[in-house]
Amino acid sequence: MSDNTMRGKAQTVLGPVEPSELGPTMTHEHLFIDFRVMFNPPADATIQDKAMQPITLENVGWVSYNQYSSLDNLMVLEEDVAIDEARLFKRVGGGTIVDATTIGIGRDPLALARVARDVGINIVMGAGFYVDPTHADDMDDRSVDDLARQIIGDIQDGVGDTGIKAGIIGEIGCSWPLTDNERKVLHAAASAQQKTGASILIHPGRDEGAPVEIIEVLAEAGAEISRVIMGHLDRTVADFDNLQRLASTGCCLEWDLFGNESSYYPLSDIDMPSDAQRLHFIRRIIEAEACGDRVVIAHDICTKHRLVRYGGHGYGHILENIVPRMRRKRFAEEQIQAITVDNPARLLSFV
Repeated sequence: MSDNTMRGKAQTVLGPVEPSELGPTMTHEHLFIDFRVMFNPPADATIQDKAMQPITLENVGWVSYNQYSSLDNLMVLEEDVAIDEARLFKRVGGGTIVDATTIGIGRDPLALARVARDVGINIVMGAGFYVDPTHADDMDDRSVDDLARQIIGDIQDGVGDTGIKAGIIGEIGCSWPLTDNERKVLHAAASAQQKTGASILIHPGRDEGAPVEIIEVLAEAGAEISRVIMGHLDRTVADFDNLQRLASTGCCLEWDLFGNESSYYPLSDIDMPSDAQRLHFIRRIIEAEACGDRVVIAHDICTKHRLVRYGGHGYGHILENIVPRMRRKRFAEEQIQAITVDNPARLLSFV
């Protein structure tokens, strides 16, 4: 059974709040992330120097197309930039950002708390482990129970000696195929969910079959699937039959790459959808599966080129641009409210 001291509350880096205080919520972002694990230097010697250059007006077009081949682009670490970007989010009506940065990719509880306090928004911090290449050297030797205890501690006691507590389990990183340690982390996440009542946020491997396999692993480990958010559907599931199969598991569906309008995705052969295509998929699955209460959206900003400071759309893009498009496309107001406010509030409330 979960610890009921947080039941019915959401947990931010500044402490517990009522779910009604969260407001419009982006369920998958990164205010800070050290993403150098994804660095993929250009193969051609003549352009390798671009990989080491800071982002400028002259190269931002190249960086946008080759986002994982620019080292500077993968280090979203400047606190003053995070504060400015969070203020822009608040200015367009934003209430809460879920920072999905986990262990191994630069999670910074103290910096998140400073941003939340300075800007006056809610920030919910993640707990858990990212994909296998980011795991610590001792991961092979750690047990499921040991990993679960660490996740539970981050939620109930706080990270290290900071006293700052996580409010969601994830993003839990998964590859394709799953590694043994990633399976172990999934089992630990399920165990931690049972003990804390927190939701689980998943980063699936880049294969159409990955999300359903992950749900099966979590279900076998005892997870409450209705409180599992399957992220990155934009770059993972392009076939509608596969999307329906995933929806039928009862998990929550997250399209979290809004604002990424380039069809080129360097990490797999999938063609990245546009925002219009994302909205089409969302409407279609809601109509087919009556799952409007299980859909959430975000931007998953994890590179500099998507920040306003560097010419990108920022954390406010959905509220500023997508919500008006949803209205023009005849999404009902109650659907928009559910996707941007009510569903996140329910998922961020401890049970």
